[in-house]
Amino acid sequence: MLMGLQSWMSSLVEVNGGVVMGKNKRVMLPVTEVDLTKVKYDPAQIEAPHITGSWLKFFVKFVEMPLFGSLIIGHLKNQNKMNQMLRDTVIPEPPMFRPEFPPQEPESGVVFLKEDGKSEERVESAVRCLPHYDPASNHSSDSTPFRYWKIRDFAYFYRQKLTTPSRVAEHVICAIEEFSNKKPPTPLLISFNAEDVRKQAAASTQRFEEGKPLSILDGIFVAIKDDIDCYPHPSNGATTWLHEVRKVKKDAVSVSKLRSCGAILVGKANMHEMGMGTTGVNPNYGTARNPHDLERYTGGSSSGPAAIVASGICSAALGTDGGGSVRIPSSLCGVVGLKTTYGRTDIKGALCDGGTVEIIGPIASSVEDIILIYAAILGSSAADKISLHPSVPCLPDLSSHENSSVLGSLRLGKYTEWFHDVFSPDISNKCEDALSMFSETHGCKVVEIVIPELDEMRTAHVVSIGSEAAASLTPDLQDGKGTRLTLDSRINFALFNSFTAADYVAAQRLRRRIMYYHTEIFKNVDVIVTPTTGMTAPKIPKSALELGESNIKVTGNLMRFIIAANLLGFPAISIPVGYDKQGLPIGLQIIGRPWAEATILHLAAAFEGLRVETKQPASYFDILKRN
Repeated sequence: MLMGLQSWMSSLVEVNGGVVMGKNKRVMLPVTEVDLTKVKYDPAQIEAPHITGSWLKFFVKFVEMPLFGSLIIGHLKNQNKMNQMLRDTVIPEPPMFRPEFPPQEPESGVVFLKEDGKSEERVESAVRCLPHYDPASNHSSDSTPFRYWKIRDFAYFYRQKLTTPSRVAEHVICAIEEFSNKKPPTPLLISFNAEDVRKQAAASTQRFEEGKPLSILDGIFVAIKDDIDCYPHPSNGATTWLHEVRKVKKDAVSVSKLRSCGAILVGKANMHEMGMGTTGVNPNYGTARNPHDLERYTGGSSSGPAAIVASGICSAALGTDGGGSVRIPSSLCGVVGLKTTYGRTDIKGALCDGGTVEIIGPIASSVEDIILIYAAILGSSAADKISLHPSVPCLPDLSSHENSSVLGSLRLGKYTEWFHDVFSPDISNKCEDALSMFSETHGCKVVEIVIPELDEMRTAHVVSIGSEAAASLTPDLQDGKGTRLTLDSRINFALFNSFTAADYVAAQRLRRRIMYYHTEIFKNVDVIVTPTTGMTAPKIPKSALELGESNIKVTGNLMRFIIAANLLGFPAISIPVGYDKQGLPIGLQIIGRPWAEATILHLAAAFEGLRVETKQPASYFDILKRN
């Protein structure tokens, strides 16, 4: 017996934080015993075929066959070591079924907001946090670099009676219809009612005439992603059938808050069906195109929200982010996208309600506009206040003269090998340049970090978001609605339905390990800085427009850096920092500690202030200048 025990012990081999036992079984070391000095970066690549057109039809047919399909899915999972991680590994940590955050230290240089107060009052507080507004210096001319009109520009034009929300509304309606009538159609919105927009704009115009605007957001045009309720529009999640089983009776909480501030809600923005993709391809309604190059994807799943902001038609949009769905399209379209801490915004009235990785977040053309929209929509649900213990929401005081000293004290974490694992060196080079310029300007410290088990993190995320999506739709999919999904969605749900309860629990055990690593990292740094995506906007294959496509390798490149914020619930923001050699936008991501939105917004505003390279998108509508 003793010899047998010695033989068993001798078969244990330490492997990068785990332990191999025998031929098939792996035992991971307790997370507290992992030696980070021995962690080696593994540039793991996702193995899956790229399929479009008729071949995609055939593939889906095989995948959905009872026996043959399970063999195909099983092969793909084995190729990507999913079963090895989930079923052949002993993970000693208990599961963590939703983010659990340790108490956080207060942020510096901030203004606290009343979470339970009126949205209009929080927005007014946010305005006071912004730098002084000078209309003379903020208006572009032919001799100055391109920049987007900001929310405060619209407010200035309205208050000075240089234009009205009703006049701007006509240009917005014209621009939306022009996009929709392109050949092939490239609709930014799935549900749009011009008369409803005119009615909202008329009410806003009257408030300005009476000198009683509701807030600085009054008369500001905002698009709402099609998985967030905005009455009276249906919420289809870009399917053709969800409205049949889910009726919209009122606004989602976040939408209601924007409406109370006077925002003009233009309609439901296009998206990747059910949020289950990163490109934004949509055979149901037409695929939104990237305003910087109409032959390329916007990124997804919040494709319409990012494109409508990048094209200049709307000042802001609301998206959802469960796997980078706000940050990916923001990066690819050259705008700003904020993913808040899990539980910071109330997701009631969104299709993601009840999930553990997804949030509602704003997209805008500038950090200051993100701040204004964020101030309007923030506020945890009653249940999240009890379970998550959120800290008091706050904003960076960008009007303070102490900005530089606050920035100089921050420590920026960077995992160099991961940072440079990109499809094109243009991405990491631009992000590196921005980081160097920022460090030199503000004197802050860049700290080298190591993040173990990145591949395990990716697997834990796909099992978590996939299982939650499948669970929420199972009754409808079993009722025959599954065959009405697009082909790539059907492949995704075939994968999601292959996950077992044991797989889900194993993923949550991995989630706790990854949370431990990041909690330890945040003891030494204030933020983690990465590129937002591992590639710039990919081209749209013509064969994908009618039937869609399945390109998991592109998905892997687009999602490489974004998963931690979703799986662990951290806040993160994407800001544009330049362009690649093809003129396509590149985004830099800042990931913060739990509830530290003010810190990442402060950093994002400072990075934005250093940016010298801005280009007008090829497809851009100058909504104010047309007046």
